[in-house]
Amino acid sequence: MRYLDILHEFNLSGIQWIAIGFAAFVLGLSKSGIKGIGIIIILILAFVFGEKASTGILLPMLIAADVFAVSYYNKHAQWSYIKKLMPAMVVGVLVGVWVGNDISEALFKRIMAIIIIGSVCVMFYTERKQNTVVPNNVWFASSMGFLAGFSTMIGNLAGPIANIYFLATRLPKNEFIGTAAWLFFIINVFKLPFHFFVWHTVTVDTLVLNSVLIPFVVLGFFLGAYVVKLISNVNYRRFILIVTAVGGVVMLFR
Repeated sequence: MRYLDILHEFNLSGIQWIAIGFAAFVLGLSKSGIKGIGIIIILILAFVFGEKASTGILLPMLIAADVFAVSYYNKHAQWSYIKKLMPAMVVGVLVGVWVGNDISEALFKRIMAIIIIGSVCVMFYTERKQNTVVPNNVWFASSMGFLAGFSTMIGNLAGPIANIYFLATRLPKNEFIGTAAWLFFIINVFKLPFHFFVWHTVTVDTLVLNSVLIPFVVLGFFLGAYVVKLISNVNYRRFILIVTAVGGVVMLFR
């Protein structure tokens, strides 16, 4: 009974339940290796729960999806790249904890919106310039790691930034997915105590909500893993980028 009471306390409409269930399903697809759709999850949850609160609701689902991703793609992980990114990512997370803890909800929303719009612009650029050579050195890795760490703490938005770094590695698809899976699993677990004890965005109530949504994550992951080799439609990615950019603009000005 207490379980149902907690869910009722969120006071979600039927449309909102459908929206967050869809977001959880898309999260599973994204973690299976279908890139370019992750920002939509952040947008949906931010509109339903608010920008800062949504980061704590999403994080446990990210970790659950990461467990499936690292198990499925474990043998493909390239640890040398993880070691290059991880120190700067940790610093970026710590800066994000400090910045995000002391700013208003309105400013937090604007930072998230700017990161989303900036990420979409970068993704558009890399889609058009697929052969562009990206610097692959320690300073580039450190700057990308810091930005990814800061962005993942502020709004779980590190994916596009990490993708820019991995362009320089020229990793095959499975190695790309496996390396990214371990990288984000480690950093998401590192973030969890800050959401519990500093921001208080992960609570017993949000974990109860997560327990309802995680089955949708699992369904999305296994469906995505099945079809990931078939996904190559450029127009589909462009559609996702356009929708995401519009969502970022709406978040910025609403």
